[in-house]
Amino acid sequence: MAVTPVLDIGKTAANTPFEIHTMDWIAQNRFHQNELPHRHSYFVIIWVKSGSGVHFIDVDKYELENNTVYCLTPGQIHQLKVNGPVDGYVISFTADFITVNEDNINLLFNTGLFYTFSHSPVIHVSPEMEEDMKGAVDKMLKEYSNFFLLRSEILRGYLKIFLIYLTRQFEGVDTQAQQPRNVELAKKFLSLLEQQYTTKKMVADYADQLAVTPNYLNEVVKKVSGFPASHHIQQRIILEAKRQAAYSEVSMKEIAWHLGFDDVAHFSKFFKNVSGTSFSDFRKEIAVR
Repeated sequence: MAVTPVLDIGKTAANTPFEIHTMDWIAQNRFHQNELPHRHSYFVIIWVKSGSGVHFIDVDKYELENNTVYCLTPGQIHQLKVNGPVDGYVISFTADFITVNEDNINLLFNTGLFYTFSHSPVIHVSPEMEEDMKGAVDKMLKEYSNFFLLRSEILRGYLKIFLIYLTRQFEGVDTQAQQPRNVELAKKFLSLLEQQYTTKKMVADYADQLAVTPNYLNEVVKKVSGFPASHHIQQRIILEAKRQAAYSEVSMKEIAWHLGFDDVAHFSKFFKNVSGTSFSDFRKEIAVR
């Protein structure tokens, strides 16, 4: 398997907390970005209205279909390879931008659009909702192009409307309003997990830092995200293992060491138990794609 470099994009290209562009604009101004697999430190929504090609997200490959939306969480590796012109939009925003208002936190952590391992990242836009979503996007594009008073507040409002419309397409985690303190605890846990998954692998490790019991943390995170904290820990470790297996030639022993496993046999067993396939079989499958 050839080594595939991964480009890390730490900020939006405009160094702002929010961006929106047409895919035609992206093709003309950021064509180099998709030459390599890359990941962002912010959220990205790609709405493909029409066009063909493939979208690689982490270790999965998706054929582009008309009127589909891809919701990417910070840290996910992706690469969009298109065949000819593609009509659509790319929306990028930071967590801080959307969660300035506390009630917006649910849109990131309680809708299933982001931070979930239970479904495909591809959302099919229904004809009934397309017009409403297009209206929100057009208003965002118009507001983004000017610098009038309270521009960020208006953009944040239209983004919230767009995310609500998008959520209505999607049958995911229970979207009933959660208690703000539960959502905040889950948010802190996921933030800690992203920083510490290579060194902290037990629910108790995170519960101690958050001053709650492991059982309580599992229960709250499950209410908010659909899965207990233990599931998120396992899946985050496996996701990184798969990324390194797919995008580098480092050995299983090296990957195990990087992820904090002293015993490669333990890592091998963990990988198979959580992913359902052995590390070597997974790498063989990736190699023939």
